Amino acid sequence: MIETSMKDKVFAVQMTIERTSYAIIDIRGNILAKDDFATTDHDNVNDFVSALCERLVEMMLANDAFGAIRSVGVSAPNGNPMTGCIENAVNLPWKGIVPIGAMIRDRLGLAVAVANKPHTRALGEYEFGAAHGLKDFVLLSLGHGFGSFIYSNGKPYCGTDGFAGEVGHTCCDIGGRPCGCGKHGCVEAYVAEKGILTTAKEVMAESSKASLMRGFENLKPKNIADFCEQGDELAIETMRRTGIWLGWSLANLASVMNPEAFIFTGGIPKAGKWLLDPAEATFNEKVFHNINGKVRFILSSLDTKVCELLGASVLAWDVKEYSLFK
Repeated sequence: MIETSMKDKVFAVQMTIERTSYAIIDIRGNILAKDDFATTDHDNVNDFVSALCERLVEMMLANDAFGAIRSVGVSAPNGNPMTGCIENAVNLPWKGIVPIGAMIRDRLGLAVAVANKPHTRALGEYEFGAAHGLKDFVLLSLGHGFGSFIYSNGKPYCGTDGFAGEVGHTCCDIGGRPCGCGKHGCVEAYVAEKGILTTAKEVMAESSKASLMRGFENLKPKNIADFCEQGDELAIETMRRTGIWLGWSLANLASVMNPEAFIFTGGIPKAGKWLLDPAEATFNEKVFHNINGKVRFILSSLDTKVCELLGASVLAWDVKEYSLFK
């Protein structure tokens, strides 16, 4: 049978602990429609999936896309591409193993692919952003947490069970700071948001120098980066120490993986030179000598949320097509 038409659009879904965004994206990566709702409104995962699917159907009908949607890509905390499940997500209200892919598929009658947030961001960067043309790179996402994902020989590397590349939960300080994962000394506890704020407190406690950080209500890493631009010595020292921890951990990873580049996404890398210069200097000091100076540090120019939605659309195109309506 000769086909005269094709399904040229997909649904992309981006879940965070606070909000869930969803969009219709075409085969060229154009976002044709986009909306969001509060994830926190749904303590029960069945209610969440029902609300999401109702919104997806409404968006499909409103955009005259019935019959044109091929599949669904979902970016979720602790999303496992091998099982289609959200597995033991610490910050979501739904605990344990949640078969989110199967639940959406059964309601919509479309194929669903699921992955974690660094994975989908890496897909977005590979197809549309800073990693385009690279074959071996590591995507690093720094914000509330420290997520990462590995591309090897032009393909996503997920490991045996789907959890490869968790750089943030490798140990950089034996018996060190407690991490949200329940262990101590993880890199995330030093370079993600809480870790940077802890370092800021330590730096201020060690010195009597004036600092814009002192007494600043609801201090965030962005504020510290802004204070660096204003010449605040203690803010600069906070970012310098953070960069050293980051560079050291990446040197360990690169000595094993030998990547072409690290792609930095998320809010914290926007501190720019204050974070990345000491990170790169420490990296080149600690990495295996034959790799020294050969790994690029690249700051993504894509909006993080847009990148993640685009990555979810790439995920959707890769899944085997399935439909109840054929």
